[in-house]
Amino acid sequence: MDSRESAFLARFRANRWAYTLTILATLAVGILIGTVISYGVKGKEGQKSSDATPLTIPAPQQLSNAFAQISKQLEPSVVNINTESTIKNPHRRGRSVRPDPDQDDQGGEDDSPFQDFFDKFFGGQGGQDPGTIRQHSLGSGVIVDSKGYIVTNRHVVEKADRIRVKLQDENPASPGHDAKVIGTDSETDLAVIKIDFDKPLPAAKLGNSDGMEVGDWVLAIGSPFGLQETVTAGIVSAKGRNIVPNKQFQSFIQTDAAINPGNSGGPLVNMAGEVIGINTAILTETSSYAGVGFAMPSNTVAQVYNQLIGPEHRVARGSIGIEFSGQPNPAIARIYGSGVTVSTVVSGSPAEEAGLKVGDTITAVDGRDVKSGDDLVADIASRKPGSKAKLAFVRNAKKQETTVTIADRSKLFAARLGDEDEGQEAEAPKASKFGLTVRSVTSDLADRLGIAAGKGVVVSDVKQQSFAEDVGLNRGDVILEVNKQPVNNAEDFSKIESSLKSGQDVVFLVRQRGSRAQDGTIFLAGTLP
Repeated sequence: MDSRESAFLARFRANRWAYTLTILATLAVGILIGTVISYGVKGKEGQKSSDATPLTIPAPQQLSNAFAQISKQLEPSVVNINTESTIKNPHRRGRSVRPDPDQDDQGGEDDSPFQDFFDKFFGGQGGQDPGTIRQHSLGSGVIVDSKGYIVTNRHVVEKADRIRVKLQDENPASPGHDAKVIGTDSETDLAVIKIDFDKPLPAAKLGNSDGMEVGDWVLAIGSPFGLQETVTAGIVSAKGRNIVPNKQFQSFIQTDAAINPGNSGGPLVNMAGEVIGINTAILTETSSYAGVGFAMPSNTVAQVYNQLIGPEHRVARGSIGIEFSGQPNPAIARIYGSGVTVSTVVSGSPAEEAGLKVGDTITAVDGRDVKSGDDLVADIASRKPGSKAKLAFVRNAKKQETTVTIADRSKLFAARLGDEDEGQEAEAPKASKFGLTVRSVTSDLADRLGIAAGKGVVVSDVKQQSFAEDVGLNRGDVILEVNKQPVNNAEDFSKIESSLKSGQDVVFLVRQRGSRAQDGTIFLAGTLP
């Protein structure tokens, strides 16, 4: 053994424990690496996920819950309204009818394959008059008084034989509570009904619709298609929308919150949980939501409600008996001055008694400037009949003033609009394929219209985009002749109308609304499509 081997052995003996530990550590690391590699290979070959972490459900978090809070607050005040009424069975007349947006029935032909279903569903058998059916309509409403007073739409409850109201927290199978009509208003399509309950009911709070701005968030709550407790969200799309011709008091809030059949009468709510409108109508070609809905502003609702719950249960609006152009015209303003220029003064009206004449431009009422025709109508209509107002007007470039006594608009314009007095039985309107509805001229109407009794028919409604609208007929016009044939009543009109065919010329001799009997007749003509 040489000296180098002897030196190595000496060092090994001196550090044999250190060398031993180093060798053992190296072996351990090798074994560990081999195990990991082997485990990975086995995992790829289909090892079970026994090391997966189980999923857990976190505790509820309060995120953006403003809509939820408003819904919980308002839903108990929103009710479902179901009405029943008796109508003539369209099947027995051999024609079909299109249901009202808030109705759940639909007609068809006598030989329709659905006739058996129709008879079974609507009780066509079992002793019921085969000429009638029971019509069911659905709508919504909102409780505004804990004593059971509910605001809804007039078209939801009008002509109903029975009205039932179902509260949101009641059993869906519950028949609901019978309601009675307190009052209705055709001008705004609003109604107040009442149910009797053994305890105070949750009432919604009314807000100020004037404070709403375009772009503000709103919720629509109701029972679309009979589905209770339905909430939809959107924004105020526009304000002051006038969507019904010749309806001066129907200025709506437009919204894109989904409104569907059955939502009528339900509330439109702001982010403070206040009712700022009553959902009334939709603009659609399919009878379902198309992104454009309309609600009657709460400020109008409050004014109407307060009168309907009064002793007379009707809305009395003031009027002075004038007419003017519905659309502002810059040319008229340049010639007659800014304000509202009178185009007609009703004979015997407060305006005539106060000395107003055609061509006068009303500029102020009791010192407040008049900005538009709608502004003037809103001011005068809000005043009680019998009260007085001071009008400032311009005649021939000279400023003048007069005092006028406010009259009851419904009485002043009843004959001119083809309406009957309150409480008087009205003749059933006659439909026309011209696209208008007419009424016979009664002796009372004739006196107020200044025409001979039993002469002519009064136009009570004109359908949009119809032949009648195309030729220029308006509500309140009196049709005296059709194609040289005298029209003495609604039956005469119907006979003449039924004899005309598509492609024929039709000439109406008409006394237009607002004209005098002796010189106000004109010819309106067109070719029947």
